[in-house]
Formats: sequence, structure tokens, C-alpha cells
Amino acid sequence: MALPIRYNIRNLRVRWQVTLLAIFGISLVVTVFVVLLSMAAGFQLALRATGRTDNVVLSQRGSGSELTSWTNRSLIPLVTVDERVARGGDGQPLVSTEIVVVANLPKKGTGAPTNVTVRGVTAKTFDVRGGIKFVAGRNFTPGLSEIVVGERIRDRMQGLDVGSKVKIQRREWEVVGVFSAEGGAFESEIWGDYEIMGPAFLRGGGANSVVMRVSDPSTIPAFAAAVKANPQLQHELKQERQYYEDQSGVVARPLLALAGFVSIVMGIGAVFGAMNTMYAIVAARTREVGTLRALGFSRSSILFAFVMESVFLALVGGVIGCLLAFPANGFTGATGNTAGFAEVAWAFRITPGNVTAGLVFALVMGFIGGLLPAFRAARLPITSALREA
Repeated sequence: MALPIRYNIRNLRVRWQVTLLAIFGISLVVTVFVVLLSMAAGFQLALRATGRTDNVVLSQRGSGSELTSWTNRSLIPLVTVDERVARGGDGQPLVSTEIVVVANLPKKGTGAPTNVTVRGVTAKTFDVRGGIKFVAGRNFTPGLSEIVVGERIRDRMQGLDVGSKVKIQRREWEVVGVFSAEGGAFESEIWGDYEIMGPAFLRGGGANSVVMRVSDPSTIPAFAAAVKANPQLQHELKQERQYYEDQSGVVARPLLALAGFVSIVMGIGAVFGAMNTMYAIVAARTREVGTLRALGFSRSSILFAFVMESVFLALVGGVIGCLLAFPANGFTGATGNTAGFAEVAWAFRITPGNVTAGLVFALVMGFIGGLLPAFRAARLPITSALREA
């Protein structure tokens, strides 16, 4: 004979102080767990949103990022004349040759020096990359020492508002615009004219990366194979979005490992807390358990009832923990431990997967924490239980 669910609910209501204590401990662990997962998800989404699926990036084979890649100017036409490269309305290939350097700028608030990616681009870049929108000011004028900045890096660094002047590589540049890039990593960069930045940064002989639009994304594997087979090139070709997503592993994996480690440590504490709570509940209800056994309820029914109580407490704690984590959604963070050695700003992203993981984690804690006390309750002899004061 199974115990009715209302029996468990009544007991939790009667012992509300102990119930709230158990819920609070589990909700705290789940909050930390979900927030840590949202950090990793936010960084991954920032790089995953960078680039297009119909663009490819040409980079030097074996380079870990654009910063460590180089393509001589004479080699670029070997790839860009390929028939798979799309052409714009002017009949010219949709190709963006770009240089990438790192500048050291002071952070707002602290003034701490931070590496920022500076990218020299051409007029074609805005057609090839796509998704670039100006939220303040205007685009830079080719041939002038003007720069435009991503809105995330503008918000984090000193002196990057429209009209400001900033010194990069011993040269002064004027900020004339602020752009957004659909939440991608480009919002953490500074862009200027390729033809001006190349000589200024001693990078005029080629490009760190070459980005090309392809007419048909299904031809990318064959295009990449052709580049690899060309003996004149020591380069590789990757889909643009995949190229940047691959670089997220440098940071995302340690963040996920941190989330796992912290959650395991706190989870163990929460399990012991739930276990102590359930042991206290069993001790306080010894006579009640004996009465239930005398009335004909089986050991398995009592075992199930106590485990259900613990799991229910954990579920409530998990839901509250997820709700407490939601204010962190959209909060801006940044990391400098990237493949390009520069800071990338990103927003915490609490995804349905993170919430599901938090709830499952809570249920596991509740099940483990309630199992041993439930076994103790189920094994209590009827006679000794009824003799308890």
C-alpha cells in the first residue's frame, strides 16, 4: 500500500523551518552552477555568432589565430580568383584582406592595461562580413587616420567614445563611429583602414587573414582541399563561423571545467546538508513511522515516501536557484585568455540547456541526499519505533 502524496506535503508544511533550510542550501548550489554554465555559454555564443556560414577564412597552416597567421600579398590572388568565390554588384570578388594587431588600452574604472584587437579592413569588408551596423557616428574615411570601435569594447575601455583620440602603435587615431556586430566577437575590436594601418603597423606586405564569400557553401570542403593541395600555399581554408567557434575552446573548456569542479564541491556539501536534514526528519518522526508500519504500509512505501520528500525539496530548491541565476543573464563579462591574446567581451547567456542541467543537478542531489535516511526509516522495527517518546 502506497502512502498518499498529501502525506509528504503535510509533513513538509508542518516542519517548514527544516524544509526552508534544505531548499535554501540546494538553491544556492544550483544558482552558482547555472551562473558558471552561463559564462561558458555566453563566450561560446559570442564566437559562434561571429562570421557567416557562406564565408571562408584563409589562414596560415598551423597558426592558432589570425594574429599568428600571415599571407604575402603575392599569394592572395592564387585563391581569390577561384570560381567558387562570389562576386559583388561591381563584378569584383567579395574578398576582405585584413591585418590584425593587439593594442594596449586602459580599462574603464581601474585603468588597468588590457589587450584589444585592432583590425585593418577594406571597404569590401563591410559587404563580406555582413551584420555590421553603426549605433553611433559614422564609418571611417579611407585614407585618413580614423577608426570605428565595437560597442562592447567602447563600454569597457577608456577614451573610445566618438570624437575621442587614441594612440595606437605611436600614432594618433580619431574615433568616428561605434558599431554592433549581432553580438559577435567583432564588437570587442577596433577597425580602421587597411591601407593606412598596414604601413603604420609595419604590415603592408600582406594580410593576417583573407575572408571570402563563396557562391555555394556546399563547395567549401572542395575549396579547402584545393587550397591544401596547392604547393605554393602553406595555408588552410575554413568556414568563417567554424573558424571563430574553434577558438572558443581555449576559454570555454576551462570555464566548463571550473563549473564542474565548483559544482561538485558545493554539491557534495549540499548532499550532506540534505542528508542531515532528512536524518533529522526521520529522527523526529520515528513514532510516526512505526505507526505507519503498524497500519500496514510496507517498507518500500516508506522508503519511496521519504525519497520523494527529499527529491521534492531539491526540485523546489532547483527552481528557485534557476530563478536566482536569471538576473545574471545579459551581464557583460570579458576574458583576455583567447587565441588572439586580446580581450573579448561577451554577455552571460542562461540557455534552456543550462536551466535543464541545473534542475537535473538538483534532483540528483535530492535523490542521493534522501536515499540513506529513507533506508533508515524503512528499516526501523515496528516495536522499537512505537516505544520512542
